[in-house]
Amino acid sequence: MTKLLFYSLLVILFLNGCNSNDTNIKNDIFQYKDSFVGDNSAVGNIANQLVGAEQLNGFELKTNEEPYGITLNYDLIESEQKFKETVIFNATFLFTLVQNVDWITFNSDIREYTITRENLQEWYGKELTEFQNEDELRELIQEFLEGENKVNQLLN
Repeated sequence: MTKLLFYSLLVILFLNGCNSNDTNIKNDIFQYKDSFVGDNSAVGNIANQLVGAEQLNGFELKTNEEPYGITLNYDLIESEQKFKETVIFNATFLFTLVQNVDWITFNSDIREYTITRENLQEWYGKELTEFQNEDELRELIQEFLEGENKVNQLLN
């Protein structure tokens, strides 16, 4: 009986140790809030958690003179509309988390878009740095991505 109890306890402990919680695996992207353009590691970690990260083919930080910027290079993304959504989604997160970025250029085989903090905040009608969690930010993005005309208003 003692052996059975011991082995049962051992199995439970082993299985508990193997149990992975998604919150432990997935980095909280808001841990990078208030990063700077010059922090290559923070910008890279943010970019690697965003939409299209599997197509991200590198990035450049433009920190020699103001206004500071980021250039993100993507390999093929399936359609121009999908790329527009990726641009808006990723720009929103980057402008929220990186405090001194003024512009971001998104390059792909399809097209190049440059978006400024000022234009994006004007489009949303909100100050992006005020957001404190991922869920609120995703909700805002989804609301504005619902209308193709609204998306084209920003990116055309």
